[in-house]
Amino acid sequence: MPDAPIPAPENTPAQVKPAAAAASTAKAPAPAAKPAALAAPVPAKRPVLAIAFGALSAVLLVAVLLFWSQLADRNQSIVQGQNRLNQAQAAVLVLQTQLSEAKAATARIQKRMDEVKVESTQRQTDLDKVKAGDVDLQADLDKSRAIATDFQSQMEDAKVVSIKHQGEVEIAQAQAKVMLEQLNEAKADSVELQAQLADSKASAADLQTKLEAAEKLIAKLQTKT
Repeated sequence: MPDAPIPAPENTPAQVKPAAAAASTAKAPAPAAKPAALAAPVPAKRPVLAIAFGALSAVLLVAVLLFWSQLADRNQSIVQGQNRLNQAQAAVLVLQTQLSEAKAATARIQKRMDEVKVESTQRQTDLDKVKAGDVDLQADLDKSRAIATDFQSQMEDAKVVSIKHQGEVEIAQAQAKVMLEQLNEAKADSVELQAQLADSKASAADLQTKLEAAEKLIAKLQTKT
């Protein structure tokens, strides 16, 4: 940070007083010259040199005071500039710390965003798989419904056929009952016929015996004649 221009120091009362003191000291030798003048005559150049030396001393004193004042102001400006520099460096350090924290937070947020993107992509993939599975399930469900409908139709046909067969079975059972009755009657007739046949056989045997006896008798009678 550049230092501010240092204003030229103004003549303060403290600086004017040393100048006045220097001027008074420069003028003081004039009355002191009177005793010397009484004692011995002084060349005319000596007061001029003393005045010049006093004036030079006063100027030097004023210059030194001005230099020290400027040096003090310069030192104060340097101290202020150093303080401002230290404050600026501290502010820069704070800003660098905040920038580092912001970068770290940004990196964390970016990492989290990447993780969220990956999770979103994975969830989208899972959702697509689920949708594909739903499509397959829907197709299987449609097939199952078609099979169920076909089976229902077959069941209806089977019921009709069963009812028809039931009628045929009832007719067949009635016919079988009639035939069973006829069979029982035939069996009874067969038993009766068997009895009659046995009687016929017995009568035939008896007749055969009688016929043989008659034939023998006829044969005897023929022999006697």
